[in-house]
Amino acid sequence: MVNKAWRIIPRPLLETILNNHAQHHRVHQPLIVHGPRGVGKTTLILDRLLGEWNKGPHLTGYVDFAQSIKDHHPSFDGSFPWPSWSTCDPPSLSNCRTQLENCLESMAHKGIKLGTISSHQIFSTLNKWHGLNTALRRILSQSASKTVVSSKVSLSGLWDRAVFALSARSNAEEIDGVLELEEKGKSLSIEEASYLREAIVALRLAKEVIKVQQRWRANAIAELNRTGRFSRSLANSCTDWPCLLLELLSQAAEIDHFQPKLIINNVEILRNATLTDDSTVCGSMYHDSLIWRIIALGANEQCLPVVLVTSDSYYSYQAFMDFGFPDIFISRETFSWSPQEAKMHMVTDYFTHAEWMVIDDVLGPNPRHLFELYVLKHTNYYHKLMENEASTFEDIVDAYLAFLQVTVVNPSMDKALKLLQKFASDSRSGKILENRLRFGAPWRHPPSSDNPTTCMEWAKIQLMDFVQSLVNTEFGVNYLADCSLEILDDPAAVALLEVGLLYAQRDPSIIRPITKGIQRCLARWLVQERMQLSYQNLLQYLWQRIIRGRSYRHLMLQVGYDKY
Repeated sequence: MVNKAWRIIPRPLLETILNNHAQHHRVHQPLIVHGPRGVGKTTLILDRLLGEWNKGPHLTGYVDFAQSIKDHHPSFDGSFPWPSWSTCDPPSLSNCRTQLENCLESMAHKGIKLGTISSHQIFSTLNKWHGLNTALRRILSQSASKTVVSSKVSLSGLWDRAVFALSARSNAEEIDGVLELEEKGKSLSIEEASYLREAIVALRLAKEVIKVQQRWRANAIAELNRTGRFSRSLANSCTDWPCLLLELLSQAAEIDHFQPKLIINNVEILRNATLTDDSTVCGSMYHDSLIWRIIALGANEQCLPVVLVTSDSYYSYQAFMDFGFPDIFISRETFSWSPQEAKMHMVTDYFTHAEWMVIDDVLGPNPRHLFELYVLKHTNYYHKLMENEASTFEDIVDAYLAFLQVTVVNPSMDKALKLLQKFASDSRSGKILENRLRFGAPWRHPPSSDNPTTCMEWAKIQLMDFVQSLVNTEFGVNYLADCSLEILDDPAAVALLEVGLLYAQRDPSIIRPITKGIQRCLARWLVQERMQLSYQNLLQYLWQRIIRGRSYRHLMLQVGYDKY
């Protein structure tokens, strides 16, 4: 049996594209790296790129919002879920916000240590977007001296006084620790050290000014959260601090001296983060404000390279339209290897040729499937199974498929059923737009009562109808084929996209299962559910298929295209 340590295999083309983007000190557009789960996006960033992007003048901040979900993160002995992060308990927005701000603050401290961010630069950047007079006077009135400041003092004079007042009550040893002055004390003059200390205090003052202004808006934000309305100014006020840091770092960027970059992994988690208090707007509004302002900074003044990494297919097409137009981001979509590439890397090193033929037919070339199956090969279960002369490698593959069915697909389908039940409830309460319930839509007539059993039966028939239509199209639907986007109105399609079992890729524009293994599990789920239907429900399902059933065969893949 092959027994070789698993290794990270380079992706030369994608690595070259990302390296070329990262070599620029400022860019006009953020870059989105997106693709189905299990294709190695996080592995590529952490094991192949992040180390190189922190050498020499390069400084890369890495924020992984999934770290807040401890049960499903490798940092806490967990593993990333196969389905969408929406199937896990969402983290609090305050945790995600703190992660982002701490990362950007540490990067700003590095810029200050290199002398590229000064107190004057912080003041001028802050003054460009914020009225400082009242906030600075409020901060000065709360200082220990409580000196009355004349109304004739200039704004820059107020800033200098506030910096002095804040430095007086700051811990000098803590500031020196941030700047690491003890390590470089012999090489810095007193004036240089004072210059750096002033910049650190000025950064803290800028944060204090934004906090003061945020407190003034606290009641308005609480009312916004209570009513569920939208306010761009209030949303932007919640992202003022991270966006100020981004602008400072972008202005300070200099080729071969200080080249900061930011990577945000699992950015979709920010959209679903939960509110624990009224200190900020909801997660989706915070997410949209942050990305809008990154786009605006890049378009107007150029921004440091920002790379968003995600497995949510919302970012493959819909996000581009929601934020303006199809080219508003730089899109880099990555998939798993082709069968030929995977065979070249796997055969003889990890699997025999006969084993690979089974894997290629059943699971496909998805790297995560291959890794999990390889780990399973080295367990005691595999050795005991293979001791039986009647057992073959196909038995271990079938056991792995059963594991995916029980732990991944079935729970995700249960979540999708809940989403369909919510759609029925929203339809009854008038929350669904009429054009989505147009004449002829298979989902046009949800139950008129709120009986849970009736709603569940309707949701299950709708989901089975959709999966059957997907089987009829050979598990591949071109959602832009007739420019109608009709499939994106289908609540069953939206539910399966949301739970992460389907992926809507960008180019070509195909909705498909995330892997061939998940595709087989979806077919198994359909067969199992049909077998469990009562006679009455079976008649309802057949009536749905014959009279109102979905048909997406006109959106099938072009001949000869291999979606995996």
